[in-house]
Amino acid sequence: MSLVSHIEELKKKHKSLSEAVEIAQRSPSADDLRIADLKKQKLRIKEEIARLSTT
Repeated sequence: MSLVSHIEELKKKHKSLSEAVEIAQRSPSADDLRIADLKKQKLRIKEEIARLSTT
């Protein structure tokens, strides 16, 4: 897998997590721990994208 395609896959995962966070936050029975976990995953992916983009 090339670096560019790997970054693109990470961006897709980041977008998917963003959507999952939005849906979870709109839910009346939102689980705060689940939302926090999704946000942490999203941040890790964002940091990985930034790290790979600077190389």
